[in-house]
Amino acid sequence: MLFLGLDIGSSSTKLAVIDGASGRTLAAVSYPDTELDISSPQAGFAEQDPDTWWECVKQGLAKIAATTSVDLKQIDAVGISYQMHGLVLVDDQQQVLRPSIIWCDSRAVPYGQAALEALGDDYCFDHLLNSPGNFTAAKLRWVQENEPELFARVHKAMLPGDFIAMRLSGEITTTPSGLSEGTFWDYLDRAPAKRLLEHWGIPEALLPTVMPNIGEQSSVSDAVAAELGLKSGVKISYRAGDQPNNAFSLNVLQAGEVAATAGTSGVIYGVTDNNAADRQSRVNTFVHVTDTEAERRNGVLVCVNGTGRLYSWLRQMLATGGEVSYPLLNDLAAKVAVGSEGLVFHPFGNGAERIYQNQNLGAHIRNIDFNRHGLGHMVRAAQEGIVFALNQGFDVLKSLGGSCEVIKVAKGNMFLSDVFAQTFANTTQAAIEVYDTDGAAGAARGAALGSGYYASASEAFAGLDCIDVITPNSAQAGEYQAAYQAWQEQLPRLD
Repeated sequence: MLFLGLDIGSSSTKLAVIDGASGRTLAAVSYPDTELDISSPQAGFAEQDPDTWWECVKQGLAKIAATTSVDLKQIDAVGISYQMHGLVLVDDQQQVLRPSIIWCDSRAVPYGQAALEALGDDYCFDHLLNSPGNFTAAKLRWVQENEPELFARVHKAMLPGDFIAMRLSGEITTTPSGLSEGTFWDYLDRAPAKRLLEHWGIPEALLPTVMPNIGEQSSVSDAVAAELGLKSGVKISYRAGDQPNNAFSLNVLQAGEVAATAGTSGVIYGVTDNNAADRQSRVNTFVHVTDTEAERRNGVLVCVNGTGRLYSWLRQMLATGGEVSYPLLNDLAAKVAVGSEGLVFHPFGNGAERIYQNQNLGAHIRNIDFNRHGLGHMVRAAQEGIVFALNQGFDVLKSLGGSCEVIKVAKGNMFLSDVFAQTFANTTQAAIEVYDTDGAAGAARGAALGSGYYASASEAFAGLDCIDVITPNSAQAGEYQAAYQAWQEQLPRLD
C-alpha cells in the first residue's frame, strides 16, 4: 500500500509517497520551485492566500504523476503537516473570507498580552500552558475587533492544515494538537478553552469538530479524488503542525527526546509527559501528535523566526549580479574562523520573537570592519547568530526538564551546512543525530499509522536509519563559548 504526505509550508508545499511495506520513499516533490510570496500590507503583517496552498497540492500531485512511476490510484491514506499558528477563515459555503494571517505575523501581540493580564497568569499557564501571545486565537480576536463585518460572516476558523483537509474532504475538522498551537486548548479540561473564548466573546461554534491527531479523521471526497487522480475512499488519517510533525518524522515520540529543524524558522522541540509551562513565555508548550488519554505527551518548542528566512534574504541580497547558491555561501562560511573575527549577527528580522516575549527586535549586524571582514564573515556570523539565538531557548527547555544529550535532525535546510551543524553541536553540547527524512515523508508515515496499516509507531519507523552523528568538538569548546558570550553581550536592549 502507498501513503501520501503533504507538508504545507509558507515557502512551498512538499509531497512524498511512501511504500508501506518497505517504508521507502517512492516519490518526493515540491511545488513551486521558487519560494511563495508572503504579503505584508503593513509593517508586522504577514499573509498568504490559502487557495494558493491548495493549488500547490494539486500541482504537486500532477508533478508526481508526470515525473515518477507512482500510481496515485494506489494511495490509501493521506497525512497532512502544515505551517503552524496560521488563521484561515471561511464562510458557510467554505469560501475563504480573507488572506490567512500566518505564523510570522505580529499584529495580534497586544491582544494576547491584554488577555494574559485580564485572565491572569494562573489561568493562562495552568490551563493554556502559554500566554495567548501571538497565536491563532489572538489573531482571531484581531479580526473580530478590526474587521467586524467580515467576522460576522465567519462560519469556521481553521489552521492551515485544517483548511487543506477541508479542501480534500469537504468536512471541517481539527485536532487537539492543532487547537493547542492556537491556544484554543485547555490542558486541564482536555477540551476547547471556553474561558478564553468567553472572555473575547468568540463563539465556540467557530471551532471545527475535534478529531484524533493520529487516526481516521475524514475521507477525500469522490469529486476531489477524481480531480486529483486518486481513488475513492482515501482516508485522511494524520494531521500535525510542522514542528510536532518534524519530531514525529524523526521518531521523537517519547518524553525526554528532542528534535530540531532549521527551515524558514528554526526550532528545538522537546517531548515531555508533563504540563510544562514557562511563565515568561520564552518557550511554548503544545499537545504532541502522539498524545493520547492513556499516555500524555506534550512538546516544548523553542523558536527563532529568522533562520532559513535570514539565509534566503542574505542570498537574495547578494544575487543582484547573478545566481548565488547556498552551497557557495556554506563554502565561504567554512573558510572563516569561529566567532567570525568579532562580526555579530542577531537574526531577529522576521516578526515578533517568542524567546523575547513577543518583542520585535529587528535584525542587527554589528562590528563590521571594512579592512577585516568579507562575505564569508557575514555568512558565518549569520549561521552562528541563528544557533546562538536557538541556544538561549534551549537553556530554558533544559530548565523545564528537557534532555540535553542528543538532538535528532533531518538532513536538509541549514543542516546541509557543515559549519551550521558543527556550531549547533558545539554550542548546545549535544550530539546531533542526522536522519534521511523530511516532513512530507513523516506525514506519509503518520497516514499509514493512523489508517491502521502499521500496528505501532515502532513498526512505522523500523526503516528509519541514522546517517550521520555530529558530536561536540571539545578542543573548540572555549572558542564557541567566547563567541556565544560576545553575541549575548551585544544583544539589542530589551524593553
